[in-house]
Amino acid sequence: MNRLEPATARVRLRFSHCQRIEAAPSDIFPLLCPVREYDWIPDWDCRMVYSTSGLAEPGCIFQTDRPADGGLDTWLVSRHEPPSHIGFVRMNPLRAIQYDIDLTPASESVTVLRWEQVITALTAAGDSHVAQLEEAAFVRSIARLEALLNRYLEAASAVETAD
Repeated sequence: MNRLEPATARVRLRFSHCQRIEAAPSDIFPLLCPVREYDWIPDWDCRMVYSTSGLAEPGCIFQTDRPADGGLDTWLVSRHEPPSHIGFVRMNPLRAIQYDIDLTPASESVTVLRWEQVITALTAAGDSHVAQLEEAAFVRSIARLEALLNRYLEAASAVETAD
C-alpha cells in the first residue's frame, strides 16, 4: 500500500431508496436478520459465522456467495437498535459496502424503511466493479424486497386473523 496515495483514490457510490411496509416497526425489524430472511426472500442463502443468539445482533457475522457481487462476502451487523435501525458492513476483496436501514413509523400500520448503501472500491479491479453499478438496479432490488416483505407480512397477518 502506498501511504502517499490519497484516502479518496477509490471509487465510491451512495444509493438510497425508501420502502413502504404495511406493518409496525416492531413486526418488521426481526425479519431484517440473516436467519429470518429465509422466511420471506425465496432465493436467500447465507452461512452464519457467528451469533450468540442465532439471530441478528451486534457483532453477528454471516457470509453470502454470489458471483455477480464479486464472490464470497462477509457481513457484520454494525448497528442493532430494535426496532428503529440496523446496519451492516459487507466486504469482499473488490469492495466494502455499508448498509443502513432506518425504520420510521408513518402510521400505526405503516412503516417507511430508508435503505442507504455506500459502496467503496478497495482495489483497481474494485474501481471497475463499483463504477459499473447503477442506482436503478439498487432501486429495483429494494422494490423487490418491499414486495416480498409486504406479501410475507400480509400472509402472516391473514393466518393470525384466521386463528
